[in-house]
This record gives sequence, C-alpha cells and structure tokens, in this order.
Amino acid sequence: MQEAEGACPGSPRDAGDRRGLGLCRGEIEFGGCGKKRGRFVKVPSSVAPSVLFDLLLAEWHLPAPNLVVSLVGMEQPFAMKSWLRDVLRKGLVKAAQSTGAWILTSALRLGVARHVGQAVRDHSLASTSNKARVVAIGIASLGRVLHRQLLDDAQEHSPIRYPTDNSGVQGPLCSLDNNHSHFILVEPGPPSQGDGHTELWLSLEQHISEQRTGYGGTSSIEIPVLCLLVNGDPSTLERISRAVEHDAPWLILAGSGGIADVLAALVSQPRLLVPQVAEKQFKEKFPSEQFSWEDIVRWTELLQNITSHSHLLTVHDFEQEGSEELDTVILKALVKACKSHSQDAQDYLDELKLAVAWDHVDIAKSEIFNGDVEWKSSDLEEVMMDALVSNKPEFVRLFVDHGANVADFLTYGRLQQLYQALPPKSPLFDLLQRKHEEGWLALQARGPPVGPPAFSLQEVSRVLKDFLHDACRGLYQAERGPARRPTGQKWLLDLSQKSENPWRDLFLWAVLQNHHEMATYFWAMGQEGVAAALAACKILREMSHLETEAKYEQLALGLFSECYSHSEEHAFALLVRRNHCWSRTTCLHLATEADTKTFFAHDGVQAFLTKIWWGDMASDTPILRLLGAFLCPALLYTNLITFSEEDPLRTGPEDLQELDSLDTKSLLCSPSSGMEDPAEAPRTHGDRGPRVAFLLTRWQKFWGAPVTVFLGNVVMYFAFLFLFTYVLLVDFRPPPQGPSGPEVTLYFWVFTLVLEEIRQGFFTDEDTHLVKKFTLYMEDNWNKCDMVAIFLFIVGVTCRMLPPVFEAGRTVLAMDFMVFTLRLIHIFAIHKQLGPKIIVVERMMKDVFFFLFFLSVWLVAYGVATQALLHPHDSRLEWVFRRVLYRPYLQIFGQIPLDEIDGARVNCSVHPRLQEDSPSCPNLYANWLVILLLVTFLLVTNVLLMNLLIAMFSYTFQVVQGNADVFWKAQRFHLIVEYHERPALAPPFILLSHVSLLLKRVFRKEARPKRARLERDLPEPLDQKMVTWEAVQKENYLSKLEKRKRDSEEEVLRKTAHRVDFVAKQLAGLREHERRIRGLESQVNYCTVLLSSMVDTLAQGSAYRRKCVSREGHGALLSWEGTAQASDGPWLATVCKVEQMPSDQTHWLSQA
Repeated sequence: MQEAEGACPGSPRDAGDRRGLGLCRGEIEFGGCGKKRGRFVKVPSSVAPSVLFDLLLAEWHLPAPNLVVSLVGMEQPFAMKSWLRDVLRKGLVKAAQSTGAWILTSALRLGVARHVGQAVRDHSLASTSNKARVVAIGIASLGRVLHRQLLDDAQEHSPIRYPTDNSGVQGPLCSLDNNHSHFILVEPGPPSQGDGHTELWLSLEQHISEQRTGYGGTSSIEIPVLCLLVNGDPSTLERISRAVEHDAPWLILAGSGGIADVLAALVSQPRLLVPQVAEKQFKEKFPSEQFSWEDIVRWTELLQNITSHSHLLTVHDFEQEGSEELDTVILKALVKACKSHSQDAQDYLDELKLAVAWDHVDIAKSEIFNGDVEWKSSDLEEVMMDALVSNKPEFVRLFVDHGANVADFLTYGRLQQLYQALPPKSPLFDLLQRKHEEGWLALQARGPPVGPPAFSLQEVSRVLKDFLHDACRGLYQAERGPARRPTGQKWLLDLSQKSENPWRDLFLWAVLQNHHEMATYFWAMGQEGVAAALAACKILREMSHLETEAKYEQLALGLFSECYSHSEEHAFALLVRRNHCWSRTTCLHLATEADTKTFFAHDGVQAFLTKIWWGDMASDTPILRLLGAFLCPALLYTNLITFSEEDPLRTGPEDLQELDSLDTKSLLCSPSSGMEDPAEAPRTHGDRGPRVAFLLTRWQKFWGAPVTVFLGNVVMYFAFLFLFTYVLLVDFRPPPQGPSGPEVTLYFWVFTLVLEEIRQGFFTDEDTHLVKKFTLYMEDNWNKCDMVAIFLFIVGVTCRMLPPVFEAGRTVLAMDFMVFTLRLIHIFAIHKQLGPKIIVVERMMKDVFFFLFFLSVWLVAYGVATQALLHPHDSRLEWVFRRVLYRPYLQIFGQIPLDEIDGARVNCSVHPRLQEDSPSCPNLYANWLVILLLVTFLLVTNVLLMNLLIAMFSYTFQVVQGNADVFWKAQRFHLIVEYHERPALAPPFILLSHVSLLLKRVFRKEARPKRARLERDLPEPLDQKMVTWEAVQKENYLSKLEKRKRDSEEEVLRKTAHRVDFVAKQLAGLREHERRIRGLESQVNYCTVLLSSMVDTLAQGSAYRRKCVSREGHGALLSWEGTAQASDGPWLATVCKVEQMPSDQTHWLSQA
C-alpha cells in the first residue's frame, strides 16, 4: 500500500523495475528569471535506501560520490555571519568540487539549505566545465513542501512548473530551493512511525557509508559520510543522537550559533552534564525562547548520549582558526573517528587513501603516521600505487620513510599498470599507442583493436629504445630460455617477477611523464646518479621538454662536480665506467646522446679530455716538438718529448680490492685501433730484453695518442690539398694525354678517404641495421660535407674521363676543391681561440640568410621597375636577368653606371653598342622616376638594411659569445673522441690500418670490429665500491642543495610565515585557555555558593534532624527532606537526595 501511494498518476506499474517499484519520478521546472530544471522522486518513508542510491547512480546518472557531506542545521530564517557564509560558499562548495562530494540538505528554501543553494548556484555560473559541477541533493518531507498539490499531480514524462516565491515561507510550509538539482521527497507516514523523513535520511547515510568507490588511484575505498552541523535548534539533538549511534562522524562549526555552539561548549569543557548546566547553555544560545523543564531534561539526556561519543565529534571554529581549509578539517574529523576505535593499520587505509586523494600530506604525518600504528610494507602497497598514479611525491617519500619496501612493491605487473594509467592526452600515451598499433599491425592483418589500448612493457621498451638507443638494450624483455615461445608471439615478461632495479624503473616512468619532483626523488634514491640524470636529459630532449631537461642536466653537473672535487681520478673513472643499470653504457655516451653541452664544458670533463688527448705524453708538450718527432721518428727515443713513467702491470685481484687502488691511467689511456696494447709489449717481447720493450712502448705511446693522430691527419690533409691544387692548376691534362701520375695519386688518396668514411658510418658498435647506421652518420653536418665532397669528386672524375664533357669535369672538380678546403674549419675547431670564433661565424650565417630575404625583396622590386622604365623593348633574356638582379646588386657596393641611368649623361652615339634604335639604348621617358628609385633603393639597402645586418651581427655576437666557450668545448669533445677512435695512420697510409682491421676480423672471427671507445669494465668488487662512492657523493651533493635551499630568501620567508602562523595559533589557543579558565572560575564560584548554602542549611536543621532520627528513624529523614524543600528551595532538596544516594554515586558527584 505504501508503495502505491508514491506512484505517479500516469506512471506504469512495471514489475521488472528494480530501481524502485512504484516510485514517482519526474522533472521540475522552476519559474522566475533564469529558469532552472531539476529532478525529483517521491518515495515512501519505508523505501529501501539501496533503491534510492541505485536510482541516483543508474537512472539520474550522478557520478559516484567520493565523499558525502550531510548538512544539518537551522531550518528557520536566521542572520548568517559573514565568515560562515564564506565557509559555505568557498569552503563547502570548493571541497565538494575538489573531492567529488555530494551535499545532502533539507531541500527547502530557508535556513542553511538556502545559503548552500546560493553557493552552488554561484559556483555553477562561474564554472566552465561540466565535470566540476557540484551535486546538491535535497531530502524533504512532503508535509512541509509548499505547493504540494503540483507534485502530487505530477505526470511521469511531463515536467511540472513550480512557482518561485521570494519569501518561500507560508507558516510551517516552505517552497523548494530552485538552486538544487535533485530532490528526494518523502511521503509522511503514520504518526505512530515517527519522523519517517529523518529515518530515511539516516538509513541513506548508513547505506552510502557501506558502499565502495574507486577514487584517486587504482583501489577502492568506503564512501566516507560526514555530518556537518551549522547552527541548529534543539530539535536537531534527536537527529544527532541517532546518527552518532550509527558511528557517523560529525563536524561542528563552533560560533555558528544554536545547538552547534551548545555542543562546542559542552564537548570542549569537561564538566558534569546535569540539566542545570544544559539549561544555562540553552538560555545563553536561545535567549528569546522559553523551554519547559521536561524538554530540558530530555535534551540533557540526548546531550549526554551525544557527548559520550566524543570520538565522533570534531569541533572547529573557523572564526578563530581560519587558516585551514574545510576539506582539511573534514579529513581530520574522519581520521579522528577512525583513531578512536582501532589501532590496526588496515582500518586506517581508507582515511589514508583520502589523504592521498586530497593531497594532505600534513594530516597523514600528524594524524596517521604519528607512531600509534605499526605499518607493514604490505599495508602500504595500495596507497603507494595511488600516490604514484596521482603524482604525489611527498606521499611516496612518506610511505618509504615509514616502511614501504619499493623492491618488494614494484613488480613488472605493477610497473605495467603504472604505464596503463596514463592520461589519454599525455605525449607518452600517444607514443605508446603508436607503438601498440604498430605491433598489432605486425601480428594481425586486420586493423587495430577497438577500445582503449592495454599497453604492455614491450611498447615501453620500444619507446625507450627510440629515445636512449643502446642505453636501454634488453630493457623489459624476457630472457630467451630453453622454453619455446608460442607462434607469432614475442617473448613475454613474467609480470609477477620483481623489478631488478626498481628505482631506475620508477625514475624512467616519472621522467617519461615529466613528473620532475617525483623523478628527482627516485633519482636521489637510486644508483648511478650521473648516468641517470644524463639519460633523463636525452629522453626529455626527444620529447621537447627543454625546461625540465635543464634541471636534470644541472643534477648531473652538480653531482659530477661533487665527485670531481672529492677525487679527480675517481671522477675520471666514473665517466668511462660501464653502468650496469643502463645496458653497460658510459656517462660520456649518455651525455653524447643527450647533447648536454654544459656537461662537456665542465672543468672535470675537459681535464679528462686533455688527459685522453695527450695519452701518455705530457700535456704541456709544444706542438713544434710533436711535429719534429712526427717528421723524424728517431727523436722519440730522446728527451725531446716527456712520457709518463712506466707503471708495473696490475692483474691480480688483490690489487683491485680497495677503491684507492683504482688505476685510472690504465683505465683511461686506451690503445688505438690497429695498434697492439702497450701493456702487453713487455710480456710479448720480454725475451728480447728491456731495450726492445722500451723502443716498442715509446713508439706505441706516441703514435697511439689522439693528438699525434690529429697532427698526422692535419699534415697529410694539407698535403692532399696541395696535391689537389697542383693537379687542378698544373697537371690536369685532357683524356689522350691524361690522367697523369699525380692525378692518379690523387684518385687513390680520395679512395682511402672514402674507405675511412665507410668505416665511420657502417663499422660501428651500434646493434642496428644499415639504414639506421647511415641515418646516425648523416646527423653530423661535417659528414654531410664529406658526402658532398666525395660525390662531386666522383662526378668530376667521370666527366673528366669523357672528352665531350672534359671542361665540365674541370668545373666540378674546382667546386669540389672548395668543399674540401672548407673542411679545414672542422680541423681548426680544436684551437682554443679559433674554435669559439667558428661557432660565432656559424651562428651569424643564419642572420645572413634572413638579411638576404629582405634584400631580395628590394632587389627584385627595384630591378624590375628600372628595367621596365629604361629598357622596355629589350627582350633578350640574359640581359633582362643581368639588369634585374646583377646590376642592382653591384649598385649596393657603389658600382652605379650613371652613363646608362642618368638622362643628362646618356649619349648613345658615343658608344657603338648603344645605338639610337637599338634595345640597349636607355629610354629617357620618366627618367626622373628612375633617379628617384635609385636614391630610394640606395637609402634602404645601404643605410637601413646594412645597419640592420650589423645590428643583427652585434646581437648574435653578444648572445653567442657568452656561450661560445661552452659550444666550443662540446665540439672539442666530439673531435677528441673522433680522433681517439681513428686509426693511427692518416690517409693515404690509413689503408694499412684498414687491412689490419679486416685481417683481425677474418682470422679472429670477431662478430664486429673492435673500436677503441672510452668504455671500461671494472672488476666486480671495485665496481660496487665505485657505486657506493658515487652514492656517498650524491648524498653530500643533496645535503648541500638542501642547505642552500634553507638559506635562500624564499625559504627564510616561508619559515618566517610558518612561525607567524604558529604564533597566531598559539595566541588563539591562549584565548581558548582564557575562555576555559573563565568557565572554570564560574564553576568554582557556582560550587562555592552551592556548598555554602548546603553548610548553612545543614547547620540550621542539625537539631531538628537529630530529633527526627531519634523519634521516627529513617522515615523522618524523608519528611525532613520535604521540609527542607519547602523552606530552602531546590538546593536543599538536592542535598537531601544526595544523602539518599549510594556511597559510590555520592563520591562521583563530589568529585565532579
């Protein structure tokens, strides 16, 4: 019967409607300006709360709440304070928006609900996103709704028009608030069932608190429900008492008036709660009301029940403690309700998840991780995942500090979940989706799958391979064991396996998402800090996050500076050590991939490069001595050049046990390709005596040094240019007589240059295909220059061999000589003075191209105009181009042919070629305009554009000059590495080195040519000590950064502001203590008066009492009680009742 009562007149009775059989649902349209619509449902008071909750989610499509704030307060018009209005407008609505909360109100247009509705309206008008809307749900009894007849006559599919009254109140009835979007209207039940509206509200709160929702991460939490008390009348006490019996937490806004102030006073001040104390509070808070003693006693019992659940009550005074946001206070109230009944870590997880979702690490530190609860690593796995997904580095740090074990936490499955939780609009998501589609198309003939892609670590590995190349070889790939893989599938990684290097994997994940603060923390916790920071630079450069890239470059630079200041030799070894976490690549290789010029410009890296450049020779050796030894090798065995002393060979493991035994000289000075290791010379030729060993060692040390290789290449390149010049100018004979011997020598020389370029481009250590190798080779501009020079030489030689195009071949070879000569710029880039200037000239060339664009506009405009005016009948194409382009260009530099332009100086009869009737004779019509155009052209080009070019050059020079040294040092690194890897012999003798490499590859059966790279493997004990040493230096560097941050002006201001806030809180606490002391003083005075009255009464009736006792015994005592009541009032009656109490209760009352 009750279900039928709530049915709409026109609604069908569908027995299969599981979302509420017989519930009347419809839409309501409010009148007035700014027409608004809302949804309503009429339900009986006995409806199941699950039906209502399903209706809100499934039929009304409301988002599942992450928090429910049930607003309870005054349902009568009252004057709201300004701070309370701000709390509702800025605090409650903002908290509901940020946390995805529902707000439950009374739905009526009066009291607190009206102000909340206005706040929701203002927010909806200011908000531009539909996702950020605030859900305000009103729950009202139909018995109190104005214009109820309209709701009773509502049809299922036709909205009703609800009038909006300005006052909204007509006696006990009140209109619905038009700022609410959803209404639950409760049919009044029989009087015997009590207030069905309140019962339904309480049951709905309890049902919602038992549901779970996913929020802020990958797991779910129970939906927290908090009741917010604002003002309120005494009838609210019944509602509060029923709620606390269901363990619902309450937040009481002290200072809002009414029952909220009564509860704030009674909860914060411990005293015996008797009706007299309650009566005093009611008279203070409701001075205009008159309450009966029966109501006072009943409300006192409710207050006693409420205050007995003090763990569920949180009192906050925003007027006194206004520094905290409402969501912070709400979270504290929820944590307080949880702390009171359990010390188990599992019971705190929901509150901890809320703290993570709301980003309140301060509450997590002070309220949850305060030492009361013992946390295990397994307890923090879910919240750790939430903190990672939502990018909360402070929480990750907090969890690690309180027992979270990252090595046990991070499995490959969880790492894959982290990549699958990427936001769809992030750049990494697009990259992974592209790799995912490529992999799907490679396996299947049909198109990509429909729906969101489920990324795996294989796509991540391929993305990292594109970014870091060899530095992530084999990352996230399963080892190929004896088991066979399924057909058409790749080797799958065991997702339950723990990560081999969790800090590195988390660091890469954070860098790929550009989470700088999170990545910095993982970098600080991981190993091999220099290599990790350089790898991050490379990734971010590829993803075009240049601003963040500079931060990681600064981390690498700062850490290496700390290492270099502590030990130069160990810092040098750190540069060439193969890092096991980065696929055995070195820091120098990662820096080269990332193109970190500032890192190369560091003094430590430059000192290391100088050590490599000179090999075992003294770095202050004059160039003339090197040149003398180069031309006369016998001088090597004199004192002309100083070599380092021979160190005894160290091969035993006992020599590598201590970190101080690191022999960086043997690690850094590597042999060149094609040369035998000098350390092996004493052993190989030891039977020939120390003299032979000395000769071979000196020979190999000299010719194996990069500076000698560079000097040899420079000398031979000058010889090559001299030979090219001689052939081109003196001995370039046509086909019958040529080519001559010098010309054939030139051809052989260029052939050896081609062989060297092939070795550099294709015989490399990179494990890539030929196309990829060629692409990497062409990334260098100087390699492009070499390719152009070789191509022109081949074309020129081909044309030179054919008699019809012999002169064309000479022309091409002449142009090719210019390209070969320009190649000298790269060679001189090593010079300390010329190198930076070459960088400046390179940058200025870009300015020239911009200048030529502006110049060409004026040039063409002026040339076409003058040609049309002076020579309108000359149609010879070659002369048209000469006068339109060439002649105006020469006029810029002062070559102005006035005899052909100025009409006063033109005389065609003087010059034979300028006949009167010939097209070459200038047309003198409008000659004044030609002169005017000439003046304007010279003014713009010679004055305006030339000065603009000079200004651009000056600006470029000022900008580049400051960084030219950095760019030059980076070029110096690449040049030193290039000549460190080159064979010792220069072209054309380099053919011997190539033959030697080929023979070694054939007879030794090497998989690939062994290049002398700046990479070294350290023995395992020494490698571990190097890792530990670097970790110690990183701690020192981070401590210096922290100290620098503490001493910065911003940090000092922040600390000062924090201290001021702390002092303000202390002052507020002092005011609270002062208020409590005044209360205690009033209680003491009250007790003093009471005790004095009791003493006087006892003294006056002592004689009568003895007589009553002797005559009638215990019954007379009761008659004396009545006499005392009649004579001395209620206080004496209280005394007599006290005497009849048991001894334990009397003692409790006296203590109170």
